[in-house]
Amino acid sequence: MRRVSSPRGVALLLGVAQTLAWGSTYYLPAVLAPVVVADLGAEPFLVYGAFSVAMLIAGLAAPAVGRRIQKLGGRPVLVASSLVLSAGLVLLALLPGLWGWCLAWVVLGFGMALGLYEAAFATLGMLYGKEARRPITMVTLCAGFASTWGWPASAALVPLLGWRGTALAYVALNLLCVLPLYLLLPTQPPAPASAAKAQAEPAPPGARRTFTMLAVFFTLRSIISGAVAVHFVALFGGLGLGVAAAVAVGALQGPSQVGGRLLEFTLGERTHPLIVAKVGALLLPLGVAALLLVPDGQREWAAALFMLTYGASNGILTISKGQVPLVLFGPRQYPVLMGKLTLPMLVAQALAPTLAAPLVATLPASASFGVILVLSVLALGCLLPLRVPPGPPEDAPAAR
Repeated sequence: MRRVSSPRGVALLLGVAQTLAWGSTYYLPAVLAPVVVADLGAEPFLVYGAFSVAMLIAGLAAPAVGRRIQKLGGRPVLVASSLVLSAGLVLLALLPGLWGWCLAWVVLGFGMALGLYEAAFATLGMLYGKEARRPITMVTLCAGFASTWGWPASAALVPLLGWRGTALAYVALNLLCVLPLYLLLPTQPPAPASAAKAQAEPAPPGARRTFTMLAVFFTLRSIISGAVAVHFVALFGGLGLGVAAAVAVGALQGPSQVGGRLLEFTLGERTHPLIVAKVGALLLPLGVAALLLVPDGQREWAAALFMLTYGASNGILTISKGQVPLVLFGPRQYPVLMGKLTLPMLVAQALAPTLAAPLVATLPASASFGVILVLSVLALGCLLPLRVPPGPPEDAPAAR
């Protein structure tokens, strides 16, 4: 089997594989969970809670996955992710009852830690160093369409195969399509002893602070995205929009995310990733402020504007999550840093919907959006003090 080596070719392989992996796992509960609730007669919060547990497991496992990619390279870890995700989907299809559903999502949580964005970004960073910026953007452009195919495909398969049969169909997808794509990736030579020695050296002053501010920034943004993703219908309903109008506004998120990524891809090459991240972070508070300032009778178009800025902001920051640590700290320990960044982000994303539920239920919608505004401004405040380093990225210190 001839392996692909060019950055563009590797990015295309990863982009297609990520699109299929995300659509067949992360986006699965949106369609399957309501059917599972009815089929098993289970409490909805337990069925949906299994997915939250999977996200927690993915976050907790992320640092260890980063260390494995640092040691072995990304290819074997991504290959393992396809096998683990397939095993989780097999359990989803075959194990009986609610306990089987929950156990399957525990396995899927490990698989997502091994094989979704952060692992793909770390793989590209190990392979291409500072040249990984464009491939990272290309991967996110492809995978931005995961929900575009995943939700309709699942909705079409469930009436034909049942939810268990749909899970088995995605086992075949992962083994026959995703796994061969990962096998075509180039291998990464083991890290030399000098790199291991450098990893043990203390970081210069300022590296820890920079890394902490990045972690807080992305964690705050994960809290917002986790809450909005689940509660946007209730939030827009509190502003006077009907369910159909709220869903129509919510549908703008996908195209605006892809639009933000396209903007980064076309214009961001001449701009430092940190500056691009600051622009992306600024879009959200601007959109929330516009939503809160307009009169009540004009809330529908203001809600649409909010969703467009929110989606574009998320689209840009998905890329920034992979690029900014690479250019600030260099490729030497990039997989380890990605693992450390991913832990609080996924934990926050898993807990945010549950923690936000009582606030959304009791506070006026304008107050809930006010909380989003405060969190987005705090996040932006973590990013603004960071400065573009004067030297090349490879010479930047690694954070501890």
